[in-house]
Amino acid sequence: WFILQYMSGFGNEHVSEDPRCPGALPEGQNNPQVCPYGLYAEQLSGSAFTCPRPTNKRSWLYRILPSVCHKPFKPFKEGHLTHNWDEVEPDPNQLRWKPFEIPKAPQNKLDFVSGLHTLCGAGEPRGRNGIAVHIFVCNTSMLDRCLYNSDGDFLIVPQQGKLLITTEFGKMLVEPNEICVIQQGMRFSVEVFGETRGYILEVYGAHFELPDLGPIGANGLANPRDFLVPVAWYEDRQVPGGYTVISKYQGKLFAAQQDFSPFNVVAWHGNYTPYKYHLEKFMVINSVAFDHADPSIFTVLTAKSTRPGVALADFVIFPPRWGVANNTFRPPYYHRNCMSEFMGLIKGHYEAKEEGFQPGGASLHSMMTPHGPDADCFEKASKAKLEPERVAEGTMAFMFESSLSMAVTKWGLQTSNRLDKNYYKCWEPLISHFNPKRK
Repeated sequence: WFILQYMSGFGNEHVSEDPRCPGALPEGQNNPQVCPYGLYAEQLSGSAFTCPRPTNKRSWLYRILPSVCHKPFKPFKEGHLTHNWDEVEPDPNQLRWKPFEIPKAPQNKLDFVSGLHTLCGAGEPRGRNGIAVHIFVCNTSMLDRCLYNSDGDFLIVPQQGKLLITTEFGKMLVEPNEICVIQQGMRFSVEVFGETRGYILEVYGAHFELPDLGPIGANGLANPRDFLVPVAWYEDRQVPGGYTVISKYQGKLFAAQQDFSPFNVVAWHGNYTPYKYHLEKFMVINSVAFDHADPSIFTVLTAKSTRPGVALADFVIFPPRWGVANNTFRPPYYHRNCMSEFMGLIKGHYEAKEEGFQPGGASLHSMMTPHGPDADCFEKASKAKLEPERVAEGTMAFMFESSLSMAVTKWGLQTSNRLDKNYYKCWEPLISHFNPKRK
């Protein structure tokens, strides 16, 4: 009977109840002595109680049984999920990965949790400051088990295959070229429809927010109304064989058993929710005269650090757009950065690296490591006739940019066997064009 529906607005105060139980939300208070339909009231806090109102995040959930009804947590096999950044020696080189391989289902069944692989990161969750980049590859749905992240928020970027995500707040369908954010503590389960792959940016100690627009003004980039929040949906389902609740806690996984589905929230209200966003909705800002604006104009979401103007992590996209700049080298310029730049490709060909950078692969240009267009791109762009042109048509590349210096895991450098050891060769054909007699 269920039809996927959403409410719109970023960070809004939303109210939702499953239509099967009208009036399930208590009127006029959060925690009545007796809730409608005999439900339990439970608050989920995404911020300290005393945070200023603009940053205060919480939701009230009205559920059939509270989430406290479970057996004790026990250690659970982590696989390739880690926040140990000292497994291998640091590597300052430009790194590029070929598309990450998705195992075939009959030989190796992997769901979203067992298919998590940590590629790089920095910091650690106990100190509430850090990030991690994970790759997920899976071929089967999560059955009678869910995950919640005690450490931070997951920003999920599907690249191949759609995800039907059931959360305590309702259901979301997230397809390639969409993203979703599952915030700290929210229980969710992922259903897939075949071989599925994507990227995850995890942040500890901060939530994602829309970037300030400054001189751009009131409109532009990702518009708040284009973010979608699921509507309430519940199942009153007993699981006598055991439902497994998996917690990611202090970088490790733990599992607890309970005999009912955790997706038993009949109604909820609040501003702390999961949400999704379609990248085609992004209103691109760009240079219309000459030179480049900084790539910060492509920021969809940011997780701020405690230093003004410095992000713990930014989620940046490079969508289809017009290039019109006069007398300008239009592809990305050569660059050394005090930030770490992790890039992924959802579809198409990235303009500065048309050959080796493939959908489902990735690159990492670490702090102060030089990078820029390959030799072929430089030669073409230096000689091109400058006319208005469509850039990145049919493409969607993105960047996780961080002020932290990220370490790469052993899986990323060795076990995955996807590291492109010839990446550096794309710059070797660059030649000197210097002529002291020519101005």
